[in-house]
Amino acid sequence: MKLEHAAGRDARPPTHALRTRTHPARAAARPTEGRDRAEVRITHPERVIDASTGITKGELAAYFERSAALLLWHLADRPVALLRAPHGLDGERFFQKHAPAGRIAGARQLPASLDAGHERLLALDSPRALMGAAQMNTVELHTWNAQAHDIEHPDRLILDLDPGEGVDGRQLREAARLAHELLRSLELRVFLKTSGGRGLHLVVPLAPRHDWERVRRFSQALAQRLVDEAPQCFVGRSGASHRVGRIFVDVLRNARGATTVAAFSPRARPGLPVSQPLAWDELGTLELRHQADVRTSLARLEEAQAAWAGYRRVRQGLTRAERLI
Repeated sequence: MKLEHAAGRDARPPTHALRTRTHPARAAARPTEGRDRAEVRITHPERVIDASTGITKGELAAYFERSAALLLWHLADRPVALLRAPHGLDGERFFQKHAPAGRIAGARQLPASLDAGHERLLALDSPRALMGAAQMNTVELHTWNAQAHDIEHPDRLILDLDPGEGVDGRQLREAARLAHELLRSLELRVFLKTSGGRGLHLVVPLAPRHDWERVRRFSQALAQRLVDEAPQCFVGRSGASHRVGRIFVDVLRNARGATTVAAFSPRARPGLPVSQPLAWDELGTLELRHQADVRTSLARLEEAQAAWAGYRRVRQGLTRAERLI
């Protein structure tokens, strides 16, 4: 990464080391990392993105650079939607799913057939692509639930636990435990991460053998089961008025073309908190008001990724769970 017009300390990358020698994404990226980074120039790194903390474009780019190995582990071969904030968090923000060839340095255009009638969808598969996104003032990275090479068969299902007004951390933790217990009773392994906001994401890896409609229907059945068993805790209807004191089980992310913020992506919120994987035994000490952010999360990147140990080895389908639910 090259920085133009660097503005002192705020523009420099963090100084603490990140050890990722044995991580598969790091190994895949190593042959081209130096070249990739050198080819992308970050202009105006002194521009403040978050006025509440003074975090700059240069700092955010440095975060993407230092966390690239782990971010790419979650981004690889997935269509991505970028939330861009060209004038910082206080300015206009917008999502971008398509771009002409070469518009974002390093980004890969996916086959036109994946989203007919639009510009091609994008994938970020390299450190250079991440730096290209950073140069284009990207803050958030959201991905599909399927990989581009097998786009009609999702390889994960996501339950988004979205707390309504008046829900405290204790209630959210209990809701996550209840959802975890249900999924375990259905003999499904599930992984946990913060949303980077007030909620939690439960991620169920799948063997890519079911179509979108089947996965969507099953996610709806899961949500309804939670609402039926704990109506004092869960609600299945969106809208602030329906979820006061309760947690909305959002399954809309399981439709074709829907996206979810990627693990290790920053969020476009004051402090630039980061969506991070969690081990289930970390849930009891979770305090979402004090989440890791782009300045503090580098110290535990490997620890966070280790919370999802074994994720890629999970090859589970829905047939048995559909009978049990």
